[in-house]
Amino acid sequence: MSFQAYLDNIQKKTGKSPEQFTKLAIQKGFLDKGGKLKADVKAGEIVLWLKEEFELGHGHAMAIFAYFKGMRK
Repeated sequence: MSFQAYLDNIQKKTGKSPEQFTKLAIQKGFLDKGGKLKADVKAGEIVLWLKEEFELGHGHAMAIFAYFKGMRK
């Protein structure tokens, strides 16, 4: 599955785009106000949040984490 397919499936499941997840992650304190991942934030913290609040699987949660790290393709 391509990275974009992961993002598309996440949006279908949750109704939220990667940009909306970015805004939520800023509010949660995982990203700075510019949308950059804070140095002290670990992948596991974000994965746990996405699994608990949005019922994403591990691979889909990691795709959002990769998006936060700057991956776009």
